[in-house]
Amino acid sequence: MSWMAWTQPTAIFFVIIALLLVTFSVLAIRFPETPRRGILGIETTRGDRLFITLLGSAFINLAWLGVMGAALQPWAMLICLIYAAAVFRWV
Repeated sequence: MSWMAWTQPTAIFFVIIALLLVTFSVLAIRFPETPRRGILGIETTRGDRLFITLLGSAFINLAWLGVMGAALQPWAMLICLIYAAAVFRWV
């Protein structure tokens, strides 16, 4: 896989995504849930909210890179964490 830039941040990113998927799979097996209706007006499960969070976080980070550059990227992570908390609470 020499064609891919496997830097430490890239590896950490993919490990975290893999751990999230495993964690949510275990939660779905151990604690099944019924879909709930949030502010979007659609029924969502934990997995749906995780997908919405990951997709929104990607857009937040891309917008941050476009506007602020890479120097202040850790602040985008803080915004993503706040966004994730809001999605899991109200969506």
